Amino acid sequence: MDDKRETQGKTIQERMAEEEQVQEKTDAQGRRWRKAYFGGGEHFKNWLAQCKELGEVEVEEVDSTGYKCFEEGGEKLYRIWLRMDATKEDDLF
Repeated sequence: MDDKRETQGKTIQERMAEEEQVQEKTDAQGRRWRKAYFGGGEHFKNWLAQCKELGEVEVEEVDSTGYKCFEEGGEKLYRIWLRMDATKEDDLF
């Protein structure tokens, strides 16, 4: 990933606002994914386990530059993308 160039010079508030805008993506096969989680540490592990129960999961590492607690702790920052089966999604709503 080469996010560092894009994040240089941005405030943490700008980075967080941009992250809030990231909600869905489409992969090379045209499948749509929803962002289920953004963060790291123990919370990430718990979210990942729960998301795996709901459907297909993809994990993406995100540049932690500017997120002081992650930088200082040497922790990685992640997005969890979820692609649920239509039947499982119907059961949730």
